Amino acid sequence: MSIAKDENIVLAGDIGGTKTNLGLFSRGKRRPVAKVIETYPSREAPHLEFIIEQFLNKHRVSIKSACFGIAGPVISGRSQTTNLPWDVSEARIQKRFKWSQVGLINDLTATAYAVPLLNSRELLSLNKAKARKEQNLALVAPGTGLGEALLIFGEGQYIPVASEGGHADFSPNNEAEVELWRYLSQRFGHVSTERVLSGPGLVNIYSWLRDSKRFSEPAWLVRSMEEIDPARAIAEAALTEKHPLCVASLNAFVSILGAVAGNLALTAMTTGGVYLGGGIPPKILPKLEEPIFMKAFTNKGRFKEFLERIPVRVILNDKAALLGAAHCAFGRLAQRV
Repeated sequence: MSIAKDENIVLAGDIGGTKTNLGLFSRGKRRPVAKVIETYPSREAPHLEFIIEQFLNKHRVSIKSACFGIAGPVISGRSQTTNLPWDVSEARIQKRFKWSQVGLINDLTATAYAVPLLNSRELLSLNKAKARKEQNLALVAPGTGLGEALLIFGEGQYIPVASEGGHADFSPNNEAEVELWRYLSQRFGHVSTERVLSGPGLVNIYSWLRDSKRFSEPAWLVRSMEEIDPARAIAEAALTEKHPLCVASLNAFVSILGAVAGNLALTAMTTGGVYLGGGIPPKILPKLEEPIFMKAFTNKGRFKEFLERIPVRVILNDKAALLGAAHCAFGRLAQRV
């Protein structure tokens, strides 16, 4: 890693329930440029500072500013992570590492910062609608959990708006989804959208269909779900093996994802576009390109034609949140100057 003596370097982080990405970035002409990126298993660390220390012991460099996108609500510079037993604090990190600027933002806010910076090679369009410039954008990101965020355009710039919409109520759209809701209600009590649209959510859908006796569960699939991540095993069996139980599970997942994305588009009038982020969409592209997603996205009665004019794109850059956090870190540095 070569860094010029007078080069401003920021530290960016994307902290998820499964893994944590940390990267050093310089200021590029159009967007931050990664110098080095490292990935760490989140659940093996007692706290975020432990991972930061590991990273800095390997990459010794003067850091001007730092920003971390974290999976969970951030209130007054502090976050109790949703899927990790961590209490993360801007003030504590700043005191520990003696940096002048430290920012803690929601991970979907970090990804939202990156959306206007992405190029065409980092996006896949699911429809032919063209984006309207300087209009609101929406972001829906299923992964370990479900993230949602907005980019509201005003006064010549996009303003990211954090959300915990993934924990809002799951709203069934048909009789089958009502059955799914009843099944999950018996298990969890409150059924949030994240209980359906996430890696564990896909497993929940699969379990409901299996327990309904609609489909048989082969021994090889049980073994596969024991050997690798169950959600990955289900998705791969749906896309490659075409097993009926897994195909039905993934179809239901994609349909619900389309409905949720369409709801968010209506809620915030996101005529600039809807973006699908998170770890799952890039892994199920063949299924997203089938009619299921767009049919559910536009199935809003009198507003069907309105939604047909909104572009929907999948974010292919798996480091988008890290890029957005770096952009935020440079923004804080500029404010200080």
